[in-house]
Amino acid sequence: MAKLQGRSIAWPVHDPLGRMIEASYGWIAERRLAIIEMADASGLRLLCPDELDPLRASSRGTGELVRAALDQGAREFVIGVGGSATIDGGVGLLQALGVRFLNDEGRELKELPKDLVHLHSIDVSGLDQRVLQCQITVLCDVDNLLLGDRGAAAVFGPQKGATSQMVLRLEEGLRQLALVIAGHSGRRLDTAAHGGAAGGTAAGLYGLLRAELVNGIERFLDLTGFDTALTNADRVITGEGSIDEQTLNGKGPFGVAVRAKRRGIPVIGLAGRVPRIGGEALDNYFDGLFAIGDGPADLASALAHAEENLNRMGRQIGNMLTVNALDGLV
Repeated sequence: MAKLQGRSIAWPVHDPLGRMIEASYGWIAERRLAIIEMADASGLRLLCPDELDPLRASSRGTGELVRAALDQGAREFVIGVGGSATIDGGVGLLQALGVRFLNDEGRELKELPKDLVHLHSIDVSGLDQRVLQCQITVLCDVDNLLLGDRGAAAVFGPQKGATSQMVLRLEEGLRQLALVIAGHSGRRLDTAAHGGAAGGTAAGLYGLLRAELVNGIERFLDLTGFDTALTNADRVITGEGSIDEQTLNGKGPFGVAVRAKRRGIPVIGLAGRVPRIGGEALDNYFDGLFAIGDGPADLASALAHAEENLNRMGRQIGNMLTVNALDGLV
């Protein structure tokens, strides 16, 4: 926010399982621009491992942030959709803005996204009309389509707790959502690049709110003047929870590495998890990949100790750079 002379505004919202929490959005008053990070209201980080339930997890809280920003006077939105706990096609977000999802008897579906397979029509008569007057840009962290073997359910469902049977039901529900929205707005969700981001939230916003879906890291790096920051850099260090082949589908570290490599700057990647073997494609972008953990650990333990592990690894890399110990690597 400081980079754009903005401020953070806290707001009560529902988390993915319907519990009240406090999330926030960025507000750039001069531009009447709201910057929303989906993970803050509807993120995987908000759930314990034993709470993961993609048939119930909803993006509603992110929609509540959108409505709060509309009340603030927003006319432009930038929504980052990475890290969600949801595979709901954005229906929770859209519900928070007044959209109703109906079965063939005209009754509102109650258990979403579980019951999206029964979707028959959409009622937008209650949609907050202010949002249609806004420019909405969705920053997507992957380029996956909504449906299919590389779609939202198949690829990201298991990461969010979906069993093989759940994946099939979620896929069927998203397919029905795409069919109904195409009939309503004429927009094809199944062919929209980046539509699978955040469990299909990107596709839902594209279909009903005419949002622009863009490569998130590219737009973010432009917005924050990253290329200028590279001018005097001789090393770049980047990272995320896991760096693997999926990173090359457009995630943050990949975008950072691509720009650094264009300038011939070596790149070091840090992550909670890196490939044990292989990773040849990653070698084209990362001169060194380091797992920050100090030994095998389950996810809960890794998350609990992430800060201290990152600090420790940062000191080690700093020390090695100081004595030129990485010259042979980078």
